Amino acid sequence: MSNIITRAVDDAAVAQLVAEGVSPFMARIYAARGISHGDQLAPDLSRLIPLNQLRNADTMAALLADAITARKKLLIIADYDADGATACAVGLRALRLFGADVDYLVPNRFEYGYGLTPEIVQLAAAEKKPDVLITVDNGIASIDGVAEANRLGIKVLVTDHHLPGDRLPDAWCIINPNQPGCTFPSKNLAGVGVMFYLMLALRAEFRKRGAYADKAEPNLGTLFDLVALGTVADVVKLDDNNRLLVQQGLQRIRAGRAQAGINALFNAAGREVRRAGTYDLGFVAGPRLNAAGRLTDMSLGIECLTTDDPGRAADIARQLDQLNRQRRDIEAGMQESALATVENVEPGYTLSLYEPGWHQGVIGILASRLREKFHRPAFAFAAAGNGELKGSGRSIPALHLRDALDLVSKRHPELIVRFGGHAAAAGLTLHENGFNAFRDAFEAVAAELLTPADLEREWVTDGSLPPEDMTLANATALADSVWGQGFPEPRFHDRFEVVAQRIVGERHLKLRLRRGSQQLDAMLFGHADPLPETIAATYRLSANHYNGAVTLQLILEHWQAA
Repeated sequence: MSNIITRAVDDAAVAQLVAEGVSPFMARIYAARGISHGDQLAPDLSRLIPLNQLRNADTMAALLADAITARKKLLIIADYDADGATACAVGLRALRLFGADVDYLVPNRFEYGYGLTPEIVQLAAAEKKPDVLITVDNGIASIDGVAEANRLGIKVLVTDHHLPGDRLPDAWCIINPNQPGCTFPSKNLAGVGVMFYLMLALRAEFRKRGAYADKAEPNLGTLFDLVALGTVADVVKLDDNNRLLVQQGLQRIRAGRAQAGINALFNAAGREVRRAGTYDLGFVAGPRLNAAGRLTDMSLGIECLTTDDPGRAADIARQLDQLNRQRRDIEAGMQESALATVENVEPGYTLSLYEPGWHQGVIGILASRLREKFHRPAFAFAAAGNGELKGSGRSIPALHLRDALDLVSKRHPELIVRFGGHAAAAGLTLHENGFNAFRDAFEAVAAELLTPADLEREWVTDGSLPPEDMTLANATALADSVWGQGFPEPRFHDRFEVVAQRIVGERHLKLRLRRGSQQLDAMLFGHADPLPETIAATYRLSANHYNGAVTLQLILEHWQAA
């Protein structure tokens, strides 16, 4: 707790925002996150980056329009996470509005692994007999899979957002904001965002061809809730463009105009759609959707997002909720064994752990928990059952994880079978006897790229909150805003007297705090031991809805005796 950093605030930006009608409280919050003008906050679709700036979007749209007009069979190859599922749902819903003959196939992660592999292409050819494959949230690294499709005479359109390797696949066309030569200003589009942009380009192409001279255009705005869910769940940076996409989606959800499946996911979790926020997308709907891909098959999640039958959606959402409960139980057991292992290991710059009994679908969550607890880049591995190990990693801000894996791969060419990912998260495959060699090689690379200071945890806050700003109105304003990766929800840091405390739900503390003449309700989740009389705490403002009443409540995140 000692290393508290307060975000810098541009006073000129605050003044500009206040002059444009933003409250002084929110103006300081926004200015600390790089907002300097009110139009950066407006839910105005004219602010979306023009689709013609996404390289090859127009070309791919023309190819798709030709294929749809010629009644070619299209097959979406999805990914098994929430981003891939929402991208697939956007593609299916939109392409059907355009009159396409379209179906989908999502690889079972335990049988086929990630992406467009030669085996998935062969399965698609045998079962679906497509003319065109469209990858969503994958494909940029599928050199062999695209080659197999070409051999079979199947065209491949790649839509992806992951970082490319040294070679690009020999696809019919590729759109990816991170591919060489693409000048799209936002490199942070999620896979669902890329697919949404392609559908915008396709509508523009059909418009150019006169397809809507005597009929209404498809309303792609109905897909914003799916775009918002995939964008937040994939933890991409919420730059201006992504925040606008999420803003539009939340507006639809709160207004009761979401897809049946998204409403059902909220209902299964006991959340109210009218108060939907980014927390609900990232920590309520997203994990339930992801549970299908982690434990069984993401086709269940995709069906949830593509059915228009509320009853069917509710039934699937209940199944997904149950799968998520199973996932939590599995994760708890894996965390227990991981922490027991770490107790006997002197942590270096990294943590790499492997247990033969760990569940392949949950190692990503375990890596994330280890990263959070120890503030180190962490990998968790599970047996894939085919002579290979699957690994999932999460990193700290100081280490670009994919670049680090690239360096390991170059120094040890035979070690990593395949890898891919981002700065903060990555996945890889090893031969089953390669764990120890990888652990040592990854540690060596990280030791070169990191310093001991990088491993010191920092709590970045918006500073002390003046008593006059500690209001329910401000908590409500924060709840209505879009927060996430790269645009963090505000945290504050102050000293409090602990007036009263009691355990609720067996493992949480309900608190009454005093600060000067002000008394405040607060919660500390996941902590049941009593607090000292005086604490310094990092906290969030929250509007607590209970029994029809709405009150101000602080959510404590970190504390120490003051």
